[in-house]
This record gives sequence, C-alpha cells and structure tokens, in this order.
Amino acid sequence: MDAQMLGGAVQGIDCNKDLLIDILTQRCNAQRLMIAEAYRSMYGRDLITVLKETLSHHFKEVMVGLMYPPASFDAHELWHAMKGAGTEENCLIDILASRSNEEILRIKEAYLMQYDSDLLQDIYSETSGHFRDTLMNLAQGTRQEGYADPAMAAQDAMVLWEACQQKTGEHKNMLQMILCNKSYQQLWMVFQEFQNISGQDIVDAITECYDGYFQELLIAIVLCMRDKASYFAYRLYNAIHELGFHNKTVIRILIARSEIDLMNIRQRYKERYGKSLLHDIKHFASGHYESALLATTAGDTEDY
Repeated sequence: MDAQMLGGAVQGIDCNKDLLIDILTQRCNAQRLMIAEAYRSMYGRDLITVLKETLSHHFKEVMVGLMYPPASFDAHELWHAMKGAGTEENCLIDILASRSNEEILRIKEAYLMQYDSDLLQDIYSETSGHFRDTLMNLAQGTRQEGYADPAMAAQDAMVLWEACQQKTGEHKNMLQMILCNKSYQQLWMVFQEFQNISGQDIVDAITECYDGYFQELLIAIVLCMRDKASYFAYRLYNAIHELGFHNKTVIRILIARSEIDLMNIRQRYKERYGKSLLHDIKHFASGHYESALLATTAGDTEDY
C-alpha cells in the first residue's frame, strides 16, 4: 500500500511532497526498507534513485537519507565527507567518536560494499597527523567492553596528566590510545582519577593543551562517553546557531539518531539552551524541508 502510494506521489510533473513526508517519516527504518523492496517489485525501479531524480536541494537529502539502513547511511556520510571538495572533519568526528564496536564493524562492511573502498585506507589518505592516528584507532572498532580495573585507572590518569604537560608526539599517541581503546567503564574511573591528580576536568585540560581537529576529536570521545545525547544536542545547537544552520550536520544527526536517542537529545537541547530543538528548526528552515525535519524529529505541537 505504501509503495503504491509513493509510486503515485512521484509520478507526473508535480510530486506530492506532503505524501512523501507523511509516509517516509512516519515509518521506522526497517519498514522503509520493506517499502523500497515492494516499490522495486511493483515499478522495477530503485526508490532511492527515483527520489534523487525527483526531488532537489536539502529536502532531497532528508528523504534519500531516510531510505538508507543505519550503517549504510553512516558509510554514505563518511564517503562524501572525504571524497567531496575538501574533507569534512566534523562528520568524521561525529560518527567515529560515537559509534560502538559493532556499529563500526557494520559501517566498514557497508562502506566496502557501497564504494568498493576500504574505510581505513580512505581515512589514512584524506587526513593527517595525530587526528588521523586517532580516527584510524577508532575505526578499528576494538574498544574494550565492560572491563574496568581501578588500579589501572590511576596509572592511565597519570599518563593523561603527563600527556597534557609534555605534549610530545609520544604522549599524544598514549593519550589517544587510552581514549580510543579503554572501555567506557574504565574511562569513567580514569577521568575521576585525573580530576583528583590535576584538580581539572579532562575536557578543560584537553582544551588548554591541544588545538585543531585533534582537540575536537578527543573532546568528542570524552563527551560521547559521558552522555551521547548531550553531545549531539551540543552539535545540533552549534550547527544551527553558530554555523548559520549547517544543513548537512543537522540532517545527518537527526536521521542517524532518529531511532536511537533523538528524544533524549531533544530533552538535553531544551534543558541546556532554553528553547526546543523543534522551535529552532522551525525558525531557520522553511517549506517542505522544514516539514521533513520536524516530522523526522517527531515533534509534538507543544514543543514548538
């Protein structure tokens, strides 16, 4: 039924964009994939291809993005972040700093299947320095899980403290190795020990000691470990208010987190910034693009 309705919506000169929004934003990802299969069986065409041909601008990006499975969407975003005009470092940071081992494994598989290219090799060729080393480490997807050792936490905290004092290449390597490979449970203890040793929060220390995308990546790892919803609320606010509504970032986060923690992100956003995420989207976006973003964010009228 949905596939048939979509077929009617995209035929003819005037695409029924309201119907597209009603169907694609009100179904979960698994249902959208089933709709795409039914559409191909019914019309002999790939639905993503049809949407790309029929729609335009940012509205197209939202509708097409919704049609990818989660790992394929992340792979799509990483590919375009590295293969476009210049590398979009913040996209690499947002994805690789926040995904679990299992999610990263699926992303690498999807990346290879979709683009016949190795994610690690592309990261190596498109980035540089300690930023590259840290991304490569994260993309291994080998973070320890569920393991914590209080005695080791004190040693790791001392290594972090020395890395913030010395700032040599070797110390930077040790810093990123701890942040990329230790379990979240272990890092909780490490950061508490760091506070005890230095009298400073690890984020403040990193901010003082390092700069550039290496600094941003390290901070993203810490913030995601503490509360991913708060991290993405911060990233959305930054994309909306400080970057003049950075459409790619807003679209990527809303789609990627829509079935994970978007309700929590909305809550953190309102708590931290005083206005709802939906209010800010409505203020900066317009037309069917606005409607698609609001529907993807699953907004209730009282939140506007």
